[in-house]
Amino acid sequence: MSSAYLQRLFRPRSVAVVGANNRPQRVGNVILRNLLSGGFDGPIMPVNPRHEAVAGVLTYPDVGSLPRTPDLAILCTPPHTIPDLVDELGSRGTQAALVVARGLSAVRDEGGHTLEEKALLAARRHRMRLLGGGTLGILVPGIGLNASFSRAKALPGSIGFVSQSDAVGALVLDWALPRRIGFSHFISLGDAADVGFGEALDYLGSDPDTKAILLYVESLRERRHFLAAARGAARNKPVLAIKAGRVPPRDRLGPAADTLSLVSPDEIFEAAMRRAGIVRVEEVGALFDAVETLARARPLQGERLAVVSNGGGAGVMVEDELYLGGIRLPALSSRTANRLREVLRPGWDGRNPVDIQVDANGARYAAALELLLRSREFDAVLAIHTPSTLASSTEAAGAIIRTAQECGGNLLACFVGGETVPAARRLLLDAGVPSFDSPDDAARAFRLMAARRRSHASLLQVPASDPAEFTPDREAVRATIAGALAEGRDHLRVSETMAALGAYGVPVAELHLAETPEEAGRVAEGLGFPVELTLRSPDVRRKAEVGGLALALESAPAVVASARRMVERLAAWRPEARITGFSVQRMRQRPDARPLFVGAAVDPLFGPVILFGEGRDTESLLDLAVALPPLNLPLARKLVGRTRVSALLDASPRRPAADREALALALVKISQLVADHPEIVELDVNPLLADADGVVAVVGFVKLAPAAGAGAERLAIQPYPRGLEETVVLRDGGSVLLRPIRPDDEAAHADLLSRLSPEDSRFRFFHYVRAMPPSELARLTQVDYDREMAFVAVRKGEGGADETVGVVRTVADPDNDSAEFSIVVRSDLKRRGLGTLLLGKAIAYCRRKGTRELCGDVIANNESMLELARRFAGFTVDSPDEDGIVRIRLPLQPDAAR
Repeated sequence: MSSAYLQRLFRPRSVAVVGANNRPQRVGNVILRNLLSGGFDGPIMPVNPRHEAVAGVLTYPDVGSLPRTPDLAILCTPPHTIPDLVDELGSRGTQAALVVARGLSAVRDEGGHTLEEKALLAARRHRMRLLGGGTLGILVPGIGLNASFSRAKALPGSIGFVSQSDAVGALVLDWALPRRIGFSHFISLGDAADVGFGEALDYLGSDPDTKAILLYVESLRERRHFLAAARGAARNKPVLAIKAGRVPPRDRLGPAADTLSLVSPDEIFEAAMRRAGIVRVEEVGALFDAVETLARARPLQGERLAVVSNGGGAGVMVEDELYLGGIRLPALSSRTANRLREVLRPGWDGRNPVDIQVDANGARYAAALELLLRSREFDAVLAIHTPSTLASSTEAAGAIIRTAQECGGNLLACFVGGETVPAARRLLLDAGVPSFDSPDDAARAFRLMAARRRSHASLLQVPASDPAEFTPDREAVRATIAGALAEGRDHLRVSETMAALGAYGVPVAELHLAETPEEAGRVAEGLGFPVELTLRSPDVRRKAEVGGLALALESAPAVVASARRMVERLAAWRPEARITGFSVQRMRQRPDARPLFVGAAVDPLFGPVILFGEGRDTESLLDLAVALPPLNLPLARKLVGRTRVSALLDASPRRPAADREALALALVKISQLVADHPEIVELDVNPLLADADGVVAVVGFVKLAPAAGAGAERLAIQPYPRGLEETVVLRDGGSVLLRPIRPDDEAAHADLLSRLSPEDSRFRFFHYVRAMPPSELARLTQVDYDREMAFVAVRKGEGGADETVGVVRTVADPDNDSAEFSIVVRSDLKRRGLGTLLLGKAIAYCRRKGTRELCGDVIANNESMLELARRFAGFTVDSPDEDGIVRIRLPLQPDAAR
């Protein structure tokens, strides 16, 4: 996405400091002196009516007296002055302002508007961006910009750091300087009234000088821009985050507690980070260690690690630390173990970690490492060296370096010790081999590499808005929900809930309803015994917690007695709770079934979330994992795998394995039910029984509320919009499928670009592109449908495989005012009307989304593109600029042309 709208904030050509002064240790003085000492080569203009000069620099009495319009204004004045200053600067054409003052949201005028609201109104009127208030400032060492009041300086580097806390920001700068860690950008968001994490990620994600992005997050104001920008950035570079505020609220649980209370806000944040491709770390030191690891190590293809150590204990420490993080060291194959025995001393146990003995010299290290790297059984190999009087540390380091250079692969090193190993560590550092000081550090680094791999893989998962695995009866559920709301109910009846689950293909148990204990006894007698009895109450989510569930009842009197006890218990515990009757089910003979829980709730920030875990004792065990809907099968499998109950689904001597695929499909179906119907604000299925024969929902609960918006709009991450697929006919009678691009189109996209003529390649990319690097192909094919759309034209090629023959792309700005577009058709398939069809589809899509204007840059001699634009009424064509580029525009909304 274009981040030109932030260029003047993060790469200004001139700066004004409004409120600069000569009083030491005051913000206006410190910021001006930092600017002057930082090496910024543009004009720096202090503004203060009380001073003729500040820090020896000629000072101007007011904004109107400035000799030129500053790109960036730093406002160091009291809160009440900020709205008028923003308006005055915006009138002059200033495009960005940094607001140091705090408390703008706490002060209101006579009309009830806060100073923050008034400043934002003025900024939007002039299309100006604000950073802050309450910001520490920004540092861009590469251009000598220190627009902050930080005591510590920042070294140039390739890390983009974004912090919500100026205290943490100051700590990080102070921590990084002696460690010689440099930054491409240091950004303190402060209150993030305007520019927030989303905008910073947009800018840093496309900044070529930024190789990794680090975030310190306390809270988020919005989720859509943040997640879209994070996913865009994480496709091309590591994005890591520390999130403060992990402690869950007290007293959040209880039988009447809603489904959302079963998980903490931090667990939901974790789920969102996972889908956004962000790797989470625990503390500042780990944040920078993580960057060092990811910068030096190659991306993992899997999570199979071999460990070689000259001390058995160090290898076991790595194994233990990995196990705590959910990673097991794989066993060596018999072939590899036998080959290792030929180079190791007799008595080796054949295990991974591989103990090569305390006297291992460089040759033994090299032999063991080469065997493991060339075996192709492992995705990485870790070489550990502990100090020994029997072997040289530098010799071992040299052997590791030579092996890495000769064999390739992912080779990591860990040299443990103090005085005896610095020289060896320096050798490894100079050679670019990732090196760690302790076994725990090395294990955590590998866990981080695995987390980066998983997070990057999650970006490839794009569940469809209309799943292919099943066909839900949406209209039946929609009618049921509408009827319940029309009756004034905030819930579905049990029978309606089970019918809704059945309409989405979830197997459900046969359910019979009774209004009184006596009727429940008669129903049970008709069904046959044993039966299961459940209390029906819209005010009690989890019936088992209040004794509202009875199993294996063998007679009608037992059913009646159990029902009466349920009523008595609920009346004593919560007299106001409504009782609508009982449900009776014949107990199915599923002795091997595992009781599971599936829930859904609506988080205030991230929207709908899906919960999965152990059933029956859900609140006691709290073995729950969280995911964002909709799910597909891979995401559902991962959701199950993040719980402890997942292990109980495997086979054991007592019972066969549960059908994991049936369980994953049930999760997909339930998540789709929630995604399709915005009126569903809470859902419980407890228990969902799973065994070798599949799954069955026994009891369900659904809470309703009138829909506040369209179903997809509630979702934090947009699904693949299958409804936009369309088959069209070309002029020559051939047909192609126009559909949104998907991550699995990468190979076909590379083939399309390789088959463009040099001229067509230059017209599309403004220079000839012979081949595109994988990172750029990933960026083009892994789009966030909330803000970017690419429609590909697909047809069957030779051999029946799909091939991409054209693509049109639109990228909207954050406010959806304007969208940039580009289009290309395979060179040998022109003049068949495909370009017209693609552009028409893009125009219609942007118009429906409310985008005000479609824009594009065209090389002046690209006559075919200019001719295509003229076929659509409304396009305007500017005169070529000095580089021979023509700007074309199409108003999409009635007011956009004015």
